[in-house]
Amino acid sequence: MQPEAICQHGLPARPWADARLNRLPGVLPVAEGDWLLVDEVYAAQMALRERLLAAKGDAVLRASPGAIAACAELLDAVLADALTRPGFVAEGGVVRCPDGRRVPLDRERPLETAARLVQEDLVVLERPDGADEHIITAASLCFPASWTLGEKFLKPLTRVHRPVAEYEGDIAKRVQRLFDGLQPGRPIWRMNYLIYSDPALFQPRTEADKRPPASGSARWLRMERQGMRRLPESGAVVFSIHTFVIPLERLSDADRNALSASKPVG
Repeated sequence: MQPEAICQHGLPARPWADARLNRLPGVLPVAEGDWLLVDEVYAAQMALRERLLAAKGDAVLRASPGAIAACAELLDAVLADALTRPGFVAEGGVVRCPDGRRVPLDRERPLETAARLVQEDLVVLERPDGADEHIITAASLCFPASWTLGEKFLKPLTRVHRPVAEYEGDIAKRVQRLFDGLQPGRPIWRMNYLIYSDPALFQPRTEADKRPPASGSARWLRMERQGMRRLPESGAVVFSIHTFVIPLERLSDADRNALSASKPVG
């Protein structure tokens, strides 16, 4: 599905050098207009996303019947953001994208339509009445970093983060409080980073399937800018994931040394 590596040219942030980001949960407010990003590999990532959406079915796109309203609201939010950016133009019932694609505004399939517009994977989480935690009720997940939508769909946050060792006890409670406290119009973001031996964006793995350790000279830094935003009408939380893959050889000596001395944040 992916004939060559799709890599950005530079770092989106340096979380290993920023005490605010290099811890859990390590969140910061999103600057005005920075909820979703468009970078230099937009065309390449979107071409891969289109192929995955066509070929992988519910491995990359799922929505529960109860999440339809939240998905429709998400599409409206994505459109409102995208149409402020260069290269996105609404033409009747179609959006022309920066890479020249024309995406029909199919409101019968709002999550898929949103996924075809932006680089971010989009995960919708809702907290059912009486539940202790938010659960994943819908998601477009074309660029999974060692997890599968099949295992996490309709599961609560603590189950979603299995088998992340750091996500226990106090951290789990803090993250749930963070989700509960999100206010419409005040999104937040965090950054995670791990070293991978394979630059592929589509890397699904079950909980039992361990990620192979990075070794040798072919190593890549995989970073995720994870946004969290509450939708005002449905109350759902949108967890957005913008994935960056950067060859370690492109990093400066100072960044490589600082990275090797740090503990990756997942």
